Amino acid sequence: MDFIGSHILSVDQFDRADIERIFGVADAMGPYANRSRITQVLDGAILSNMFFEPSTRTRVSFGCAFNLLGGEVRETSEVKASSLSKGESLYDTARVLSGYSDIIVMRHPQSGAVAEFAEASRVPVINGGDGSNEHPSQALLDLYTILKEMMSRGESIDGLRIALVGDLKYGRAVHSLCKLLSLFDDIHYQLVSPPELAISDEIVGSLRSAGHTVDEYFELEKGIHQVDIVYVTRTQEERFPTQEEADRYKGLFRLNQSIYTKYCEPNTVIMHPLPRDSRSQAQELDDDLLQNPNLAVFRQTDNGVLIRMALFAMVLNVADQVHNHAKPVTWYTAKRFN
Repeated sequence: MDFIGSHILSVDQFDRADIERIFGVADAMGPYANRSRITQVLDGAILSNMFFEPSTRTRVSFGCAFNLLGGEVRETSEVKASSLSKGESLYDTARVLSGYSDIIVMRHPQSGAVAEFAEASRVPVINGGDGSNEHPSQALLDLYTILKEMMSRGESIDGLRIALVGDLKYGRAVHSLCKLLSLFDDIHYQLVSPPELAISDEIVGSLRSAGHTVDEYFELEKGIHQVDIVYVTRTQEERFPTQEEADRYKGLFRLNQSIYTKYCEPNTVIMHPLPRDSRSQAQELDDDLLQNPNLAVFRQTDNGVLIRMALFAMVLNVADQVHNHAKPVTWYTAKRFN
């Protein structure tokens, strides 16, 4: 695809060559994310971060990524703080905010709302998550993490065996990741969920049509056997019709060190899009995994900054200019010494 000036709304926009280009630019962002260099390539540019649904990592990392490229960030973090609460349409909001911004990141609780917003926007829009539909940048950072983890053992994404565990019905990060992985060769998906929270037949069908293997399990122990990656996701309680229904599935599939040791291969990588639910009745990833070197969740979050920097640089057409605007860091930061 031509990234310059484009909206980033769905992983369906990408082919494998696009993914490789994004990852190449992300690699080049390392010195800036690690604070060994500063760049001001986006000096004067403004990002509007429009988050109409709760977010910590996605909102802050998009803002951080833009700041690290030298740009400035303006934020709205909930519907009631915007004119949408007064009945303003997405069209009007998009027309107004795109006049104030050079690029917009938007999260919205309704599937398709970000695409509707983008149609009226005069500047590029990046989907920060729309309902249970998609989360393109999360899928990209997840795939980037998978690549790094596999490369560390001399392997590639092709031939990957991955267990996707938990709420696969409402988990938009899972939906987007499945689609991206399908661009590679011979992926073996092991889908582990309660029957009521299984991934859609449409997605399963598309994966099989692309030549991949898909097995479905309703028991955690069977589903996480002989895989390279265990990707766990929380129960998306905000998408259930009632809290009572969501509570039925909390803590149903809990991964701890004992289960990991008994059923996983010794080097199986553990991933999670976060936030993980650490409340006692949920806790899909137990705290006793924190000392497991294969727990990659915080490597994922670090990689998110690199991927989001890459998207900004490519959409705003500065990817080949970043180093021309670089200078040394002058303040103390421990990141340079890690």
